[in-house]
Amino acid sequence: MRVEKASHTEIAGWLNRIEAATGRLERASKTPLGQLERFHGFPRHSTPPTFWKTYVSGPKYSYDQMPDLTGKVAIVTGANIGLGYATMVALAGHGAHVFAACRSKQRATEAIERALVEVKERFPNTAPQDPQIEFLELDLNDLHKVRRAAKEFLDRGLPLHILVNNSGIMGVPYQLSADGIESQFAVNHMGHFVFTMDLLDRIKTSQPSRIVVLSSLGHETTVKGGIDFETLNDETKSSAMTRYGRSKLANILFGKALARRLKDERVYVNIAHPGFVATALSRSANETYGASAEKVFDFMKSWMAMTPETGALTQLYLATTAYARDEELQEKLWEFSEELVREKLGKKKPAAAAAAAATSSSAGPKN
Repeated sequence: MRVEKASHTEIAGWLNRIEAATGRLERASKTPLGQLERFHGFPRHSTPPTFWKTYVSGPKYSYDQMPDLTGKVAIVTGANIGLGYATMVALAGHGAHVFAACRSKQRATEAIERALVEVKERFPNTAPQDPQIEFLELDLNDLHKVRRAAKEFLDRGLPLHILVNNSGIMGVPYQLSADGIESQFAVNHMGHFVFTMDLLDRIKTSQPSRIVVLSSLGHETTVKGGIDFETLNDETKSSAMTRYGRSKLANILFGKALARRLKDERVYVNIAHPGFVATALSRSANETYGASAEKVFDFMKSWMAMTPETGALTQLYLATTAYARDEELQEKLWEFSEELVREKLGKKKPAAAAAAAATSSSAGPKN
């Protein structure tokens, strides 16, 4: 497998950028929030990162503050590990019926078995007598399988109150998805785009409902111009980390564009950067950059990263509590994503339409 040549330079660049950004924010402590986005060095499709919050302010939300979720149905993608697992446990521990949407049935089943025990241990006062967690097969690397997963859920005739688009990959070597799309863009953005859009009608009939999109501060490492639509699959125009940044920027743009389309609904779209969390997201560091880079990631995680249980509080807050700025780029990504779906999946009606007739009488929420 080919190893990226600029590994150490890139890593040094990320650290320098963090240090520089932190300094700018400290110097701007008396600057009105509305002026922060005009700092040099931050693209206009995003806002400046606030690294210091992770280390200074601490969590502003706790598991004790989560509401009773009895009667609510949730889907968490990538729920077998890390942030997704912690999110699944917490939702089920407060009464939600949770679907663990994962690629591997074996790993998901093992995770669910652990979760069912952990739910009662961690949440003895709020967990139902029989927590409900089910497996939903979802392979975000294949859009046809994504559509199949959405249809499988819709065929159950259940409402959908919470969708957490948590799953993702980072810094993997260049490769194409089953549909011929650069893999990080395919898994992190396009897979979730199709999954969300196929489930959207059900989410709307279940309102008030939430969609949480997991992005990352890594969106700042995107390719020049934000998203290079014309050269998306050109390996020579990007690196493993700029491809990751591009996919995370796509998450932000998609979330904002979706929120605009749902402005008249009680469907709340939120986008989260969970912080620096000790998960397996950097598991491809050795394969992509070499052993030295892997050691750097492991060292940073051991000294600086939050646990998944702490990191998950951000997305849990967005998923359960009451309740990038460039609209032109957001709309361009939306149109590009729809066109890519038509190209890869044809003009077939989304899974929601196929299941609508069978579920129209049972899909409504019981609020």
